[in-house]
Amino acid sequence: MSLTTPIRLFFEPRIRELARQEKEGEAVQLKTLSYLMDKAKNTEYGRRCGFSAVRTYEDFAGCGPVNTYEKLKEGIDRMRHGGDDILWPGRVKWYAKSSGTTADKSKFIPVSQEGLQKAHYQGGFDSVAFYLRNNPNSRIFDGKALILGGSHAPNFNVKDSLVGDLSAILVENINPLANLVRVPKKETALLADFEEKRDRIARETMHENVTNLSGVPSWMLSVLGRVMELSGKEHLEEVWPNLEVFFHGGVAFTPYRKQYERLITSPKMHYMETYNASEGFFGIQDNPADPAMRLMLDYGIFYEFIPMDEFGRANPTVVPVWGVETGRNYAMVISTCCGLWRYVIGDTVRFTSKDPYKFVITGRTKQFINAFGEELIVDNAEQGLAFACHQTGAEVQEYTAAPVFMDGTGHCRHQWLIEFRRQPDDPARFATLLDGKLQELNSDYEAKRFKSITLQPLEVVTARPGLFNAWMKQRGKLGGQHKVPRLSNSREYIDQLLELNR
Repeated sequence: MSLTTPIRLFFEPRIRELARQEKEGEAVQLKTLSYLMDKAKNTEYGRRCGFSAVRTYEDFAGCGPVNTYEKLKEGIDRMRHGGDDILWPGRVKWYAKSSGTTADKSKFIPVSQEGLQKAHYQGGFDSVAFYLRNNPNSRIFDGKALILGGSHAPNFNVKDSLVGDLSAILVENINPLANLVRVPKKETALLADFEEKRDRIARETMHENVTNLSGVPSWMLSVLGRVMELSGKEHLEEVWPNLEVFFHGGVAFTPYRKQYERLITSPKMHYMETYNASEGFFGIQDNPADPAMRLMLDYGIFYEFIPMDEFGRANPTVVPVWGVETGRNYAMVISTCCGLWRYVIGDTVRFTSKDPYKFVITGRTKQFINAFGEELIVDNAEQGLAFACHQTGAEVQEYTAAPVFMDGTGHCRHQWLIEFRRQPDDPARFATLLDGKLQELNSDYEAKRFKSITLQPLEVVTARPGLFNAWMKQRGKLGGQHKVPRLSNSREYIDQLLELNR
């Protein structure tokens, strides 16, 4: 008998609970808010904001400001140096290092024990639960999970306190029983040198019975490439014949889908998107036929949303999840059981459903191009690239884009630097198709492109193979949770890459 058959029984109560929550989103979120207020009422932040007096959402919305990392940084810094009861009760030992702000190279996101259990590990459990519900013939537990991790290091001189990639924190604290069904070895998973790690993971796992993968698509693809090199096989199912699912997140899957489909040709292969960030675990694709993700409401995270057409104003509208409208673009604001209070995470989402609450990620509050009033977001970019690739047979490995404010002839345009895994049959046509699709998707971009009065046709620059990895390595950001910035309103990143591309 398949081991998955009895193990499946452990997931069924949770599936029933998630089904019950589908039409009770407001009640579940209010219960979460009550939990957070009770837990944090005696912290420094909780006393300052009067959490003990909060009875309603309106009380909560009026007791503290919407925050950026910079506003919480002083408290987080004191926590990192061993401070107790500052943003969250007790002492937080773990800090997830993520990309920085305008003032700092890195952000350090507190990860409490409650955050590990209620959000991150629960999210992993629920991802498998949804997968088993959707795939009654799965044999996922008959083999092992290949899970990519980052690395960590000591946090100042605070005893037992560490800082590192979220994935490393998860690997370090995982239930020992889980190590029986996961690869690679813990010491390999936590290596800091990604190139050495990549080789060791491939060598350790290529003879295992791997049934499922979890990780960031770009870094996983690099590891799988090494597996193929060492095995000499043409398709991944020749190495792992029982591989059935890739739980992916961290970056949009669209640019990588064709590459995975060419690498894995098995008809039984599935792909399942998750939204797991340093700040928390937020969403899971619960239906393989629907690209939208289910907003997870009982993970110790309370959600609020700011309409993007008001984002950046002095007093924007802020609504709880039951106040959102489908089809509207929002900046996400979170309050968590790790001590982030009304924190603007930086991602933008659009809801597609409210029963249950389902959404798609549309981009970043800071990863956009709005140099000329065009308001181009990552969601537009991903759809535009997918269309151009489909029409020209191209495959995109990595990309970034930024404005050219004025060239030698006084013209303005967008410049795209693209590393192709497979070159388009006609590069000029690829650029034209991309430009046209962006106009179709974004009325502001279309208006600025009208008769090329404001914006000239976009420019595509082809990057040499390996350029983006070389740039990430140069910045000490190869592997782990690090991501290539897709869109930028400045030329800081693209100019660095173009210099390296010479």
